[in-house]
Amino acid sequence: MSIHTTAEDGGKTLVVNVRGYFDFSLHKDFRQAYKGAEGIRRFVVDLRETEYMDSSALGMLLLLREHATDQGGEVVLRNSSREVRKILEIANFQRLFRIEE
Repeated sequence: MSIHTTAEDGGKTLVVNVRGYFDFSLHKDFRQAYKGAEGIRRFVVDLRETEYMDSSALGMLLLLREHATDQGGEVVLRNSSREVRKILEIANFQRLFRIEE
């Protein structure tokens, strides 16, 4: 389980890659991944390597959404597996986030 960040679009987009299980054990690392980011308008959470997410992960995504909205930005969820996509759909996250393949 780990969090890795990269920048895109000349530093205007922050990509947060979540590897393994996305659960409460990643809370501190996930928050640190975006908290100090200045000038970011687009936050992308890449779920390509996410095996599973629990309710605390959903809560962390909501906190990121709140942070992004406060800065006039958006959050995009990208590359979710079928299992992770099902969890997002059950939580109705397609109404709150843009979800990309």
